[in-house]
Amino acid sequence: MKEFRNPETIHPPLGLYQHQVELSASERFLIISGQVGMKPDGAVPSDPYQQLELALENILRNLEAADMAVKDLVKVNYYLVGEWDNAKRREIVAAKFGDCKPCSTLVYVVGLADPSYQVEIEAWSSRVG
Repeated sequence: MKEFRNPETIHPPLGLYQHQVELSASERFLIISGQVGMKPDGAVPSDPYQQLELALENILRNLEAADMAVKDLVKVNYYLVGEWDNAKRREIVAAKFGDCKPCSTLVYVVGLADPSYQVEIEAWSSRVG
């Protein structure tokens, strides 16, 4: 069982995340490698927000392939290149993840594995059984 918490002894979350999640020993874990904004045919759009949507869709496809769903996400790490409109970024994430607010980290980086990549997202999920 997953228990998400935001301790009252620290500030409330500043975005779409929880401060912590505790997992029981009976959980299945899925660790998803960094997903970039690439279409199945290998195309990478130049628009960073389209890349963000694709990277999130790739996370969702990985979950589905493991018989999991967005509600099973427990930790998401975002790596972004360049300047981003955080309100727009949050809107896109909320549209893909709905009410799911896993623990998360956002890091701005100088670059990723390929100069065309502007976003990379890795994720952890868990499910009982």
